[in-house]
Amino acid sequence: MMLPLLAAACLLLRSASAVFADEAFNLDYHHALLGKPQESTTFFHRPNPASRASLIYSLSEKGVLGAVNPRDGSLVWRQLLSEGESSGASFLRAGEDQDAVVSGIGNRVDSWAAGDGRLAWSHVAPASLQDVEILELSDGKETPGAKDALILAGGEHAEVQRLDGATGAVKWSHKLESGDEPYQVSASSTEVFAILLHKTMLGYIKIKVVSLDPVTGKKTDEYTLASDSELASADTIISVGANSASPIIAWTDSAYTTLKVNIIGTKAVSSFNIEKHNEHAVQRVALHAPYHTNSLAHFLVHFETAVSDWAEVYHVNLKKSTVEKAYSLPKVSGHSAFSTSTNDANVYFTRVTNGQVSTVSSASHGVLGRWAISNFGTVGKSEETAPLHAVSEVSIKGDSVSAVRSAVYLSSGEWVLLRDGSATWQRLEVLADTISAAFTIPAEAEALVHELEEEAHSTPIHAYIHRVKRHINDLKSLPEIVRNLPQSFMRGFLGTSDDHSDAFGFKKSIICATSSGRLLALEGGNPNSIIWTKQVADVPAGQSWAARVEALPNGVIRLIEDNGSETPLFNATTGEKISSSSQEVHVDSPVPLVAVEYTLQNGELAATASGQNKADTLWRFVPQPGEKILGLVSRPVNDPVASIGKVLGDRNVLYKYLNPNLALLVTAHEAVKSASVYVLDTVSGAVIYSNTHKNVDLSEPIASTLSENWFAYSFTAEASDSSPKGHQLVSGELFESLSSNDRGILDAAVNVSSLSGSTEPHTLTQTYQIPESIAKLSVTQTRQGITSRQLLAVLADSSAIVGIPRGVIDPRRPVGRDPTKNEQMEGLVRYAPVIEFDPKWHLNHAREVLGIKNVVTSPALLESTSLIFAYGLDVFGTRLSPSFNFDMIGKDFNKFQMLATVAALAVVTFVVTPLVKRKQVNARWQFA
Repeated sequence: MMLPLLAAACLLLRSASAVFADEAFNLDYHHALLGKPQESTTFFHRPNPASRASLIYSLSEKGVLGAVNPRDGSLVWRQLLSEGESSGASFLRAGEDQDAVVSGIGNRVDSWAAGDGRLAWSHVAPASLQDVEILELSDGKETPGAKDALILAGGEHAEVQRLDGATGAVKWSHKLESGDEPYQVSASSTEVFAILLHKTMLGYIKIKVVSLDPVTGKKTDEYTLASDSELASADTIISVGANSASPIIAWTDSAYTTLKVNIIGTKAVSSFNIEKHNEHAVQRVALHAPYHTNSLAHFLVHFETAVSDWAEVYHVNLKKSTVEKAYSLPKVSGHSAFSTSTNDANVYFTRVTNGQVSTVSSASHGVLGRWAISNFGTVGKSEETAPLHAVSEVSIKGDSVSAVRSAVYLSSGEWVLLRDGSATWQRLEVLADTISAAFTIPAEAEALVHELEEEAHSTPIHAYIHRVKRHINDLKSLPEIVRNLPQSFMRGFLGTSDDHSDAFGFKKSIICATSSGRLLALEGGNPNSIIWTKQVADVPAGQSWAARVEALPNGVIRLIEDNGSETPLFNATTGEKISSSSQEVHVDSPVPLVAVEYTLQNGELAATASGQNKADTLWRFVPQPGEKILGLVSRPVNDPVASIGKVLGDRNVLYKYLNPNLALLVTAHEAVKSASVYVLDTVSGAVIYSNTHKNVDLSEPIASTLSENWFAYSFTAEASDSSPKGHQLVSGELFESLSSNDRGILDAAVNVSSLSGSTEPHTLTQTYQIPESIAKLSVTQTRQGITSRQLLAVLADSSAIVGIPRGVIDPRRPVGRDPTKNEQMEGLVRYAPVIEFDPKWHLNHAREVLGIKNVVTSPALLESTSLIFAYGLDVFGTRLSPSFNFDMIGKDFNKFQMLATVAALAVVTFVVTPLVKRKQVNARWQFA
């Protein structure tokens, strides 16, 4: 029995953690993300031409533009240009020696200050953008001041525009009336070129070049590139140079057997055979060229097969208008990422493989620098990662490369900066694709919980025998506990914490599923690194994977796809695949009592009992004509209820309507601009509450949530004759009866069934005006449900998450009068129609959390604390104590003073005890 005593002693000496206001930014964490960086819109650039310090700029697939400090990977600034995935092409360009970057997405062009991300000007193109470039030279001279931008807009008639670099005003516009498909815009020192794709009668493609005067925008020439083998699609056009540093158009045939290169402004086409290095066919060809105008006209072509890759370097002779192959870089196994850097006029190519980084000059194949890669990617990852693309910056000392920095994007979804082969930082951009998440604890910790529950639900004799056996089994870890006892004592005495201990359940693992088909695990206490990552689904390019993560007992993870199919089970600790036969999975009886699956078919909601044929529906909800279903929220499976009633101020009880099979359904009618809310019994399909709101702005989100016996939802109301436009939050609570100590018809009921239809609750609702719209609603969870719940609201406009106390939205708040003494004892205050979000409610404090789509919660081992994890574009996590920390010691507790006091009392007791005994003995002798 000594083992539990030693463990208890270690627990008491261990530093206690708590949640107080002064621990902001310590207990919570935030990943400010950009999303997957695109290769064509990521580069190093100096925001201050007078300084040699560079930043990494990127416009991600999520439509987020940002600048990253290459020293530590922190965000200098970022701008959200589009919500969600960018459906069209996006562009990011920077003028040489300019404190500006120009972005293009959709039909909007913006210029941003490169140093701080302030918007300089904005321009709306006449149609969707096909290309954005910087006009480095005009009439053979450098453009004074801010450099102008060239844009190519699509639409029925393509159009080229030249925008003033300082104001964004249109200097000239040229419409391309040929009807050919616009592809890209380019410029030389004397001309502007519009590259078009002309479809032939047979369905092939020819490249058409239209020359424009850079000053007036008038057409000066037009020609079509002749080719023996016409293009079958635009996918085999690998590059169109944007300026005089890479004045070429390069393409291949569909079989990747021939490389063709044309110098823009000439009609000659150079052909080069693509050699086969082995039996594997070439699958991808990419071209890398400098973009500085004074750089040498050299470029690199990267060839990839399924198992290897290599590269060839070409030189362009502008005077002779010829292209020639200079040298080749060797074939290596696996995948390489190439990048281009410039220093004055010299061009350098950097190659990043799984094992090393090497840099060569474009003039010669001799390696100028080679470094072995250490700690590439996440430590503890469960699969091999490969570099997908990279950008590099080189430092030249004499004739050699003294250092190279490469920002490499890996197949695991990590963005890593390598400095001479050593990873200095990583950004977990893969988390920006999170579509589902769940908390889980190791199987060992959950096994102990089940052991304790078994003892609690057995007879005293059996519980005692079981406990003795458990302690005997725990003796196996006694040597380790004894060995770590001095360290535990010192940590407790000095007030330091053990990073690996989780006595309070604050460090649950977080399992995330991403739209790219990847499953990964984060350590809740240290979410800056990935425990393991695994690609679990093959997702074609341009598509997204949709799955929901479900945490099962015994440390098992299950993924459920949108079509209802289940993927193999995974070990939450290691990420390895498991099967139900290899590891017994015990699933507790869930709440709701009847597991119901929902499908949306032809605008109707059908419910099926879990495990039954989809055709055997329990019920079907058919919306009113013109209505469409927006969303359905079920009561959480893990939703413990501490009390079946609400204790009133006079000590009477108001009984809650506790139906485990509740769901909240939201529908909308666009024609009449109304939204309806229904509370359903998911077993019978009965509607137990409904409400309809008119003049609803359906372009704004309608968020909803359901917990215990109450629900909440929010919407935006349009302006009407009687009320202005505003955002509203509705709270409702279900009771068996509105009279205290009365259960209504349930008083005489022996058995209650959802199918009887005789247990409809009494519903109280109240509406509040709120300052901004709510994108998502969620509710905190605690272990026993004793702690008061908080309503968690995601505010998209202010990029924040607030925790609204339950009492603030209590529908029983007295209206038009002050609360009575009994109501005051319950914590009720007078109803006010407007709720202002108190700054103390903001869980993110001063942080800006962008693009949050969902918030998941989980109970800690302490009843007072709920764990919170929010994901979307950013990732944010914290822990919240809605009823304060009633079961843990505060951070300001002086443990040293307590130990000193105990020690002093022990010394005093040791000294005083003999004196007291001597006095007692002397007193007896004197009495005698």
